[in-house]
Amino acid sequence: MRDIVLELLSSYGYAGMFALILIENLFPPIPSEVILTFGGFMTTYTNLSIPLMVIAATLGSLLGAIVLYYIGKILNKERLKKIVSGKIGKVLRIKYEDIDKADAWFDNKGNKTVFFCRFIPIVISLISIPAGMSEMPIPKFLVYTVFGSLIWNAVLTILGAKLGSHWDSILGFFEEFSHIILIILIVLFIVLVGIFYYKRLHNKKKSR
Repeated sequence: MRDIVLELLSSYGYAGMFALILIENLFPPIPSEVILTFGGFMTTYTNLSIPLMVIAATLGSLLGAIVLYYIGKILNKERLKKIVSGKIGKVLRIKYEDIDKADAWFDNKGNKTVFFCRFIPIVISLISIPAGMSEMPIPKFLVYTVFGSLIWNAVLTILGAKLGSHWDSILGFFEEFSHIILIILIVLFIVLVGIFYYKRLHNKKKSR
């Protein structure tokens, strides 16, 4: 996979950067760290420039984020409520009110969440789906996505240019960082599910 990424970047330059980052946003198995750092390295021995590489990457990030945003919008709050009103909701013990609470939280914290999640591997693209589900205003979503993506893309592209032929020496750090993030997300998910069911059982006992 990595060889294909490098070949596409080498052959198509800015267009390759745009396409690969777009695909990475939709199908995360291609890590953006590889694409961006190698793209930065390419600027040291070709006519490609760092600013245009960053712009191409940011446009790819933005288009991918928009696609996922609208997927989230299709799976909106009302559709989720219909789902939880059936067997799935009974099995998971999720009620209408829980959907409303989650939606209210994203309405309150969504701006910061969309921005900062553009710096976190794995979550970097997935955050667009809940933004669409909560119907975050598209202008706000675009602004925070563009600024977050621009910073992330610029840092990694410049890093790749600075490291030169040793551009891949930083990948081990990002791989380790991604694993740590994944473990944290799993633990956090388990903790949140535990808290959710504890509160549900506690409220049931109170109502008796």
